[in-house]
Amino acid sequence: MEYMTKTLKEIHKDLKDGKVTSAELIKESLKRSHEVQESCNAFVTILDDAKEGKVTDNILSGIPYGIKDNYSTKGILSTGSSNTLKDYVPFFTATSIENLDKAGAVPVNKTVMDEFGMGGTGTTGHTGIVTNPWDHTRMCAGSSAGSAAAVAAGVYPYATGSDTGDSIRKPAAYCGIVGYKPTYGMISRYGLFPFASSLDHCGVLSRCVEDAAIVVDNMKGIDKNDMTSWDSSKINLEKALTGDVKGKKLCYVKEICDIKNYPHASKELKEHLENFMKTVEKCKELGMTVDEVSIDQTLLNALPSVYVVISCAEATSNMSNLTGIIFGPRAEGDNYIDMMKNYRTKGFSPLIKRRFVIGSYVLQAQNKDRYFYNAQRVRRLLVDAWKDLYKKYDAVIMPVGSGPAKHLDGSLDILDENTAVLEEHLQVGNFGGFPSITIPNGFIDNLPVGVNITGNCYEDEKVLNIAYALESAMPYKNQIAKEVK
Repeated sequence: MEYMTKTLKEIHKDLKDGKVTSAELIKESLKRSHEVQESCNAFVTILDDAKEGKVTDNILSGIPYGIKDNYSTKGILSTGSSNTLKDYVPFFTATSIENLDKAGAVPVNKTVMDEFGMGGTGTTGHTGIVTNPWDHTRMCAGSSAGSAAAVAAGVYPYATGSDTGDSIRKPAAYCGIVGYKPTYGMISRYGLFPFASSLDHCGVLSRCVEDAAIVVDNMKGIDKNDMTSWDSSKINLEKALTGDVKGKKLCYVKEICDIKNYPHASKELKEHLENFMKTVEKCKELGMTVDEVSIDQTLLNALPSVYVVISCAEATSNMSNLTGIIFGPRAEGDNYIDMMKNYRTKGFSPLIKRRFVIGSYVLQAQNKDRYFYNAQRVRRLLVDAWKDLYKKYDAVIMPVGSGPAKHLDGSLDILDENTAVLEEHLQVGNFGGFPSITIPNGFIDNLPVGVNITGNCYEDEKVLNIAYALESAMPYKNQIAKEVK
């Protein structure tokens, strides 16, 4: 009998009832890990020596899970999917992973990601391309590509992820699962390899909202090692899932969701937006009101550029310690300057180097006000625009991307020239630190698509309950990827 395709509560009950042991779960998960590695290339490391966990009253106890490879794990290879750290074994464990350890959860692998989280395709990791378990000619998106593929393929019920722009939520949509990024600082980032510190969030990918809530309840907590963490002890996400959403008010942004704004829309884009409007009707059937709102198009158009400037600037600063001198495979050279130059030149992929060049350029004294400070100003305008919506509405509901997963070679993807904001609007959740969750809401050409719900800071319970109610009204909970033939 397969257990890794069940929900956490179902597995925990079977453990408590003696129908299965933790050792048997780990054996099943490891077997599935090797199968998915062959088909999807989802893992950097598979922990074949993983030991069974003690089963307690904690729902996570004794159950396998995956860790994105930018979480520091003591004694376990942690590469960030980069050649610059291909042999790096940390001496400490990230706080959030320690919290899962205390809960009794059992890690069985480290998942592939875009190099250091920079990329939205799952194709830039040093171990190669991650393919989508629904269709191996398509991507999982990124950067949490390996985690998304593994959860969707039934390797385990959940895996950790990180989200700097949409790195949990878009892979979740492309793989037909749930991706949840809590309010900034709810989960400590201590031990998470930093990409852009003001945007980085820890989170989880799972196959149902309830599992996401259970996992984050165990990951979260204030941490003396992360000054941005805060006390969330009074928040209980699992208990907040009542399904009662009558009277809740949602909205969506007309400029992003109106098909009339995409004069050259592809068939997939048209179907995606039609499907989104059906989901809006489903919300209304549940007793919620959903309004169309308007945000200045010029402000929205600036969104992708703001993300590039801020994230690249922060990445350039955060990764200046990657020199090959302190840690990482030391490069050759006649002096330390040549050694660092060779290490960074040969170690980083072209995408990473481009981002570092952009980050360095916008931080130069003569450019800082024009680019970096202006990007910060526009970030504030965007966050304020969303906060104005939260004065009246409980959450913003939006489609994720412009359709199902894109082809890996891009040859068959015909994107409308106006879809940039549609593809990138989830970044607002990182700009403002808002709680944000993606759930599956249908299929296009047998490939999953997703819908996103984002709320105001610290209102995670409300956001997850809305997602839970909507999930319960649709037939996509806990679905396992079936390869498209």
